[in-house]
Amino acid sequence: MTFSRTISPSPTVGGQVSVPGDKSVSHRALLLSALAHGETRVSGLGLGGDVRSTRRVLTALGVEIRDDGPDVVVVGRGWEGLRASLQPLDCGNSGTTLRVMMGILASAPFESTLTGDASLSSRPMERVASPLRLMGATVETTQGKPPVRVVGGPLHGISFGSPVASAQVKTAVLLAGLRASETTRFTEPERSRDHTERFFAAMGAPMTVSGNAVSMSASKLEALGHVIVPGDLSSAAFWLAAGLLRPNRAVLADGRDGVVVLNTLVNPTRTGFLEAVALMGGEIRVYPASGGVEPTADLHARYGPLRGAELSPDLVVRAIDEVPILAVLATQAAGRTRITGAAELRVKECDRLAVIAETLKALGATVRELPDGLEIDGPTPLHGGRVDSHHDHRIAMSAAIAALCASEPVTIDRADAAAVSYPEFWETLDSLCEIAGRSV
Repeated sequence: MTFSRTISPSPTVGGQVSVPGDKSVSHRALLLSALAHGETRVSGLGLGGDVRSTRRVLTALGVEIRDDGPDVVVVGRGWEGLRASLQPLDCGNSGTTLRVMMGILASAPFESTLTGDASLSSRPMERVASPLRLMGATVETTQGKPPVRVVGGPLHGISFGSPVASAQVKTAVLLAGLRASETTRFTEPERSRDHTERFFAAMGAPMTVSGNAVSMSASKLEALGHVIVPGDLSSAAFWLAAGLLRPNRAVLADGRDGVVVLNTLVNPTRTGFLEAVALMGGEIRVYPASGGVEPTADLHARYGPLRGAELSPDLVVRAIDEVPILAVLATQAAGRTRITGAAELRVKECDRLAVIAETLKALGATVRELPDGLEIDGPTPLHGGRVDSHHDHRIAMSAAIAALCASEPVTIDRADAAAVSYPEFWETLDSLCEIAGRSV
């Protein structure tokens, strides 16, 4: 159901929250557990729409996945346990699901068709299809986009240099490489998030990582038995930004004020947001916590002045999902913030660079689009208004945090998009703020 949400400015924020399980880790926990042999219990799985799409596709392929209290149990039977679906595999709005499944299905002994909703059907798929074809798979896209037809068969290893840094492309090629004769080598211009490599290492797959290159040979995956999914840093970023932008109102039981997000992923290939905030003069303290496959920590954000900064491509690749909320922070920072190396955002659920620029300008910010990024001058007082999420969860949530700093209420149309990654976002926002929002 589509709804709008009106957010009033909040004089202060504060509190302690947990966020949904990391989406990238959740996808891989389901997919790789299904390809291993044996049962794996997954705790803390993200419950957003994209992760549900991955679960739905695996179930359609014959994988047994059952709920057990708050956990999910995946019964892995390897590639040989996959069965052809009688219907097209509906990936919903999840680009990760569709692109990674292309790599899995490239070696499956049957034909599959992968589809998605209107937004996903507009996104490019040749960046994955091309290397898979080089490995011997039959992959047909629809003018470069979904639906995608994959006819699995024997594969051979390749040495592939990706023109873009993309964990989705890398994961698809490496998964195909698990079933390929000879070595598969994947190189990218900057190192993208390494969740797949961490899972492979934990699950016994032989692999060599050197700089921005990963090499591997065919191997079976060993079931991990239990996977704990840490909280999503991309979701935590919204609450951390709120704590940086608004005065703190709460002193917690442990003596900390501001906003604390518990048990959050701090994988070094994903902490670009924390690095960017430090460059902007913001204070986020990191308290390491015990983890499993991935490192985790409690994160504590405190209100204070921000300054403009140069956020270069090597940093942005580690903060690609957080660019919209970094743009919100930049509107309140003294001086100019320049974000480059984010061209990938033009082919997400929407053109995120264009839409976040449009959104912030509608609220009074000074923003200029670059071919691969944004320039933002601040600090700029924001005013109320009406904006549209364009069905993009990160735009909806970024607009909500911007609204906390505005002089008048902000109405966000199609605010329901937040549920793609964070179903409880609006309730958590209300709990941290003095003035609650309302839906219409």
